[in-house]
Amino acid sequence: MPPKRNILLVIADDLGKALGCYGDNTIRTPNIDRLAQEGVVFDNAFASTASCSGSRSVIYSGLHTHENGQYGLNHYTHHFMTFDHVETAPRLLRDHGYLTGIIGKIHVGPMSIYPWEIVDESATRDVKWVAGRAESFFKTAAQDDRPFFLTVGYMDPHRDHTRGGFGNGDETVSAEDPLYHSNEVVVPGYLSDISEVREELAEYYRSIARVDRGLGLIMKYLKQYGHDQDTLVIFMSDNGPPFLNSKTTLYDAGIRLPFIVRQPGVTASELNPNLISYIDILPTILDWAGYQSSSIHPGSSSPSRRGRTFLPIMTKTSLDNAWTRVFGSHTFHEITNYYPTRFIRTTRYKYHRNIAWKLDFPFSTDLYASLSWEGMRNVDGPVKIGWRTLEAYIRRPAEELFDMEKDPREVNNVANDPAYANVLVQMREDMENWQRETRDPWLVRDGVSLLEMQGHLDAGLKIPNRFDFEVEAPRSK
Repeated sequence: MPPKRNILLVIADDLGKALGCYGDNTIRTPNIDRLAQEGVVFDNAFASTASCSGSRSVIYSGLHTHENGQYGLNHYTHHFMTFDHVETAPRLLRDHGYLTGIIGKIHVGPMSIYPWEIVDESATRDVKWVAGRAESFFKTAAQDDRPFFLTVGYMDPHRDHTRGGFGNGDETVSAEDPLYHSNEVVVPGYLSDISEVREELAEYYRSIARVDRGLGLIMKYLKQYGHDQDTLVIFMSDNGPPFLNSKTTLYDAGIRLPFIVRQPGVTASELNPNLISYIDILPTILDWAGYQSSSIHPGSSSPSRRGRTFLPIMTKTSLDNAWTRVFGSHTFHEITNYYPTRFIRTTRYKYHRNIAWKLDFPFSTDLYASLSWEGMRNVDGPVKIGWRTLEAYIRRPAEELFDMEKDPREVNNVANDPAYANVLVQMREDMENWQRETRDPWLVRDGVSLLEMQGHLDAGLKIPNRFDFEVEAPRSK
């Protein structure tokens, strides 16, 4: 019998790159760093969207949110759901003969589209409980002839329901978790260095430590049950840290995330610089599992996955020319947070197409209520969020183009700079081609969706070749 090819997918909630393996010398994350030493650390892994449910749907389906229908958050009044014809990891692997399970946060739906066999859903921050459920799963797997696919979704380091907290005041706290003082933390460039930000970051660091402790417990059980060398382990985040300029935005702080992969027998001494997208995760998992799509669902109506397996480039420490560009798609966070944006990120440039640019960029509930925003909005003098002016954060143009080599903070929009005119034209063309290929309903002309208008276009309708409807010049001829 060939050896099993198991999969352990661990998703932290709202975790950025504040980790030792990414060069943060203040925070202490020994278990995550150990996994990094045993595997491969990707430096340019990009989420497609910077919102929890949407990002998870991309991870599980290999499709962007405008393809899979999970346009925004799944819970409460938001109630966004994945299309019922979409193929997902738990379904594909279950049909492929895998024991499938999920522990902790799920945050996608409906469950008929995500049919994990063993479901231990919980919003707990008690990582010991999570590890105990993982141990139970490994026990079940030991008595089963099938390989397994287990997903663990941590609540940390997501904010709690207080204004500045991260779940550090309840029974989940352990003496093992380090405490941080506000003067110790590293304030990232996308945030302002004020006392409220530092205080929240100190609590955020402590919540990250809880994730680290939890991962260590799960890896201990994985080894205890004999699966240390037959399991593909992926450790990642769904979107960037829960602060302004990061979560819910498609700036790099919200989508360029920690991504560590431990493939048995494969290590790399340096960071992998290749650009990978979260749409590549499912194809990689299926590649590891030996899945052949034509043998399982030959008549599927699910959209074609455009991602690809990154297993062949795991050990690369230099840039492969075939892995230099990613795309992304954000439309909603909460139901009231409508701000459709699409992006292209290359090794040099970043292009944002803000489709509803005439709207103010919306605040999500937790970020608006945060103490860090309270502090930033009440400073003496002009209000800024990191290096970005409040005006630039709230009121965005139709297009943003950033030269990431010269401007990694994405604050100097060069879309109107003649020196970048050719780059802008090429980015527009690439964006439109991608939107057409992925049947994006938000590919617009004259303010209307070309996809929705296709029948009328076939019947002879002519739409002006401009992004937005112009009240001052409404003529179509």
